[in-house]
Amino acid sequence: MHYESFGEGRPIIFLPGWGGDAGEGRDVHEAVFDQHPGWRRIYVDPPGTGKSPAIPAITNQDGMLAAILELIADLTGTEPFALAGTSAGGLHARGIIRRDPSRVLGLLLRVPGIVVDRSQRTLPVDGPAATEAWREKQRVYYDVAEAQADLEFLGRIQGDLATYSLSEDPTTRFNRPTLIVTGRRDTMTGYADAWSILDDYPRATYVALDGEGHELPVRSTAVYRALVSDWLDRIEHPDA
Repeated sequence: MHYESFGEGRPIIFLPGWGGDAGEGRDVHEAVFDQHPGWRRIYVDPPGTGKSPAIPAITNQDGMLAAILELIADLTGTEPFALAGTSAGGLHARGIIRRDPSRVLGLLLRVPGIVVDRSQRTLPVDGPAATEAWREKQRVYYDVAEAQADLEFLGRIQGDLATYSLSEDPTTRFNRPTLIVTGRRDTMTGYADAWSILDDYPRATYVALDGEGHELPVRSTAVYRALVSDWLDRIEHPDA
């Protein structure tokens, strides 16, 4: 499985949304680490995305999660690590914590997919404004990721609720620094459903960014990076 790694220190694993690759997460987050040395940032291309080939034996989210867990084990051994998941990557991150919360230093959920069944999600009516910055992000990141992805492989998993869900409910109590960032105009995963899991994360900051959609950050990059920096501060200084 392909990944990009920068810096040295405690590992932090970035998991993209469904069909996404390492590039967007890297370019959004790398600037934050100018003020936070001592982290090894690992941006993952899950199977069938970016430079990672599809794995025919993977037929559901459990298989996808197992492949991600195997990569993390290879890269970190027994070392504790932080997790950052975007959209479906948030589902994978929560699944990892469900299995072994003691190893995870902190959790970042960006536009997380909480309700797998789209028909049951609470979604806003209006999406984000199609600004030039929004169109540019689509062109530079999402169009490129879609062109690289194995859409047939991913579609077989996503096309059935039974295979797109984890067999084990990822709900678990996690008492370490957590950041949940949603967009008020996110018509893909919404913002309201993420509020429903807040009690599972006693040390969570929850934010719904005005004007932002599922692609966030677009108009609020500085605010988003400040939130991530605060989250890292809370991991780095747990007794502050």
